[in-house]
Amino acid sequence: MNRLSSIGLCLALSTACAQGWAENVVPLKGQSAQQVQTDINDCHNVAASSASSEAHVGGRVRGAAVGAAAGAAGAEVRGRQHDDAYERVDDDVKQQYRQNRAGETAAAGAVVGGARQRQERRQDRRSNEATSASAYTSCLQNKGYQVTP
Repeated sequence: MNRLSSIGLCLALSTACAQGWAENVVPLKGQSAQQVQTDINDCHNVAASSASSEAHVGGRVRGAAVGAAAGAAGAEVRGRQHDDAYERVDDDVKQQYRQNRAGETAAAGAVVGGARQRQERRQDRRSNEATSASAYTSCLQNKGYQVTP
């Protein structure tokens, strides 16, 4: 019986360490090695389901759209600052100028949008890891294990 508890403890420790959620899992109710493994797997599933899976998509597209709108509006404002000269310019030239500025700022907006999207994903990943670790530890403690980092 003592040998089985040792095996169970080793299984619990090796599995918990591999997942990175706990360094030391000790069965407190004399659980068998098979029970320890079952409980660890159950708690792993609980932890995996506790993480949110909110996807952050479209950051580049949103950034480009905002950049394009800002560029076109800025071009119009800059043109209007020089009223007499701006009024003499052909409408096609004005349109081309606005489109060029919109394109330039759309590219910058796409870069900024992509960076924000990556930052949000990293933040979510860190938050999900902490939530999963907490859910995993709580689950094992509720099943009669001592869990220490």
